[in-house]
Amino acid sequence: MAINNVNNGLPKTPVDNQKVNQQQTQNKGTAAQQAASQQAAAQTAPRQDSVSLTQSAQQLSQVQKKSAEAPVNQEKVDRLKKAIQNGEYKVNPEALADKIAKLEGQIFGTN
Repeated sequence: MAINNVNNGLPKTPVDNQKVNQQQTQNKGTAAQQAASQQAAAQTAPRQDSVSLTQSAQQLSQVQKKSAEAPVNQEKVDRLKKAIQNGEYKVNPEALADKIAKLEGQIFGTN
């Protein structure tokens, strides 16, 4: 299959090697300048990372610190563990429901 009318019948222009070399040199110079400016910017202005916590995250952090500092009655904990393991610990559902309702009232301010 023959391809006719390439370049619209115009003669092929010769490649000017000197012009190509000049363009390549300019491109290399521009790339070097860009790299140098990026490196200079990185050296003059160090990046600083920052973190900001929401108010609820700050409150949670405070609660966790307080709970870690709270005293623990280890004797009571051991006694309850033993009662649970032996099947002797009984839960009063009405008392538990009352305490949950009171706690929610304190938390949400409906008390």
